[in-house]
Amino acid sequence: MATDNTVWIETRLERTETSIVAVEDAIDALVGGAQTYSLDTGQTRQSVTKANLTELRNLLQTLEERREGLRSQLGLGSNVGSVTRVVPGY
Repeated sequence: MATDNTVWIETRLERTETSIVAVEDAIDALVGGAQTYSLDTGQTRQSVTKANLTELRNLLQTLEERREGLRSQLGLGSNVGSVTRVVPGY
């Protein structure tokens, strides 16, 4: 049976992964030519533009680090290095 702490960590992990997908979608849309994108993480909604790409990439890195920490707390090991994502630098 899962402890309350385990359930909390699993919930945070799920929300973090949802946010990662939302941020990746925003980055992909903006790099793909969209002028603006409505970023909806499930907790907040904001309009982002190409001017926000650096901020979005930093946010993505932070979320990925959080995910790895949560996975580690659950004893799931690391996903680091399992996927390589290449995005243009503009």
